[in-house]
Amino acid sequence: MDARALSLSQIDAGLIVSPGLDLGSVPAPRFIYHVECLGPDGRPRWTEDFENLVTTAGRTDLVDKYLKGSAYTAAWFCGLKGTGSPAASDTLASTGAWSIVTPYSGNRPSITWGTTSSGSNTSSAVSFSINATATVAGAFVCSVASGTSGTLYSAGDFSASRSVASGDTLNVTLTISIT
Repeated sequence: MDARALSLSQIDAGLIVSPGLDLGSVPAPRFIYHVECLGPDGRPRWTEDFENLVTTAGRTDLVDKYLKGSAYTAAWFCGLKGTGSPAASDTLASTGAWSIVTPYSGNRPSITWGTTSSGSNTSSAVSFSINATATVAGAFVCSVASGTSGTLYSAGDFSASRSVASGDTLNVTLTISIT
């Protein structure tokens, strides 16, 4: 091979990174909520898909339980929220600008997860049998079936508040993933 050709050869390497990409952090697992409201006749009244905000308490709990290895429970529950936007500083005991709404009897239903694949998992539908007329603005995930002593992991809003009436069924399917 010609020595002159070798001296003119050059190899360059580089990395092009999206300006918004932060290579130093991994986001907390987030939910996509799929909510379907069925009327008393079983016909769909409305559906909505939305993402959530992961609270500071939720992020702390994740690190504490998963990475630190402190006491862990796999029980998680779904609740319904009233109007007002969730904030990272919200806790189950202090939801700030929104309230927990309960147009159903009993405790918050538990979430039953499917099989995890490729960093994602989808739950079975969490079903709420509505027994009162109410305005529902979104949903949340927490670590207790009732009360305010547990961890509020996440909360999210519909695009607009929705009305539910006695006899309706609200089905919430959650997909959790790290994206």
